[in-house]
Amino acid sequence: MSKIYMDHAATTYVKPEVLEAMMPYFSEKFGNGSSIHSEGREAKKALEAARQSIAQALGAKPTEIYFTSGGSESDNWAIKGAAFSRMDQGKHIIISAIEHHAVLDPCHYLKKFGFEITELKVDEDGLINLDDLKKAIRDDTVLVSIMTANNEIGTIQPVEEAAKIAHEKGVLFHTDAVQAVGQIPIDLSNSAIDLLSISGHKLYALNGVGALYIKDGVEIDNLIHGGAQERNRRAGTENIACIVGLGKAFELAKSNMESESKRLTVLRDKLIQSVLAEIPESRLNGHPTKRLPNNVNFSFKNVDGEAILINLDLMGIACSTGSACTSACTGPSYVLQALGMEYRWTNGSVRLTLGARTTEEDIDTVVGALKETMNRLRMITFKA
Repeated sequence: MSKIYMDHAATTYVKPEVLEAMMPYFSEKFGNGSSIHSEGREAKKALEAARQSIAQALGAKPTEIYFTSGGSESDNWAIKGAAFSRMDQGKHIIISAIEHHAVLDPCHYLKKFGFEITELKVDEDGLINLDDLKKAIRDDTVLVSIMTANNEIGTIQPVEEAAKIAHEKGVLFHTDAVQAVGQIPIDLSNSAIDLLSISGHKLYALNGVGALYIKDGVEIDNLIHGGAQERNRRAGTENIACIVGLGKAFELAKSNMESESKRLTVLRDKLIQSVLAEIPESRLNGHPTKRLPNNVNFSFKNVDGEAILINLDLMGIACSTGSACTSACTGPSYVLQALGMEYRWTNGSVRLTLGARTTEEDIDTVVGALKETMNRLRMITFKA
């Protein structure tokens, strides 16, 4: 039985070009980038070349890119670093109600230190209201954090407009761009965004590597202490091999993004149209057009989402009910609840996320498998 992987929002495979670029740094070029001998200098050169590649892809400066262990660390550093560095100015933070837990949890942690968190509601498509953001900003607001695109439903937020609103009030703006980087164009050259989080394993690099964009001139507290790496802002010996791979992944994403985005959008829309037309009592979650090119999230009325996943897995199709980081949690998705959906819909959600190897034949197979699965599960439910 051939396998079809439709969970690229959870993680991607490592592209051969990325792995090839990394290989020498596992055994031949293993120097510490902080060492002054030739091996160390060679590692440092590779480190800075990767930083340059990422900066060019994002329209940023190399001095604005700081390597981390991944998206969760980048989010935590941005949220806590901004909050603690501005405690004397205020203790109010604004986020959306559908942020990833890597943003939600650090914000709730900050409540222990007296911070107040305002969660902006979203509409039925998962979009924030910019007027709500304007009204929510107070004299003691120190940070606004709105994700670029939601990891579960794919909705793309108006982050540039939101960042400008924050700046008009002298407030820092952070965006979790983990799902968006490599999927949609991001240009920070004239952006109001101050902080932006990146994760490698969402764009065909390895797990355990990421970056945080910190606009030149923006000061935030350090999250990790113990060394002078990353220009004294993030301690710890850099993971040279994975950083090289991340740089290569950005190069590939930049060169292929336009054509790949168009290809995935065509496949995405075919999947959406086929499922909605051929499976009764199905609905698309998230904005119909303002969404990532590879993300589709469906709900099927009065059907259990985990049962759908198990059936599809047995048929060789890998997908998820939502964020992989919350897969162990029971109950309906907090993201879908925030859209105002009823339990009979939220309980039967499935996220299908496409990738570089996804074909039109895969889409046809997935649609057929979903139809068969729905017929089977609804027959069982009817008999019960």
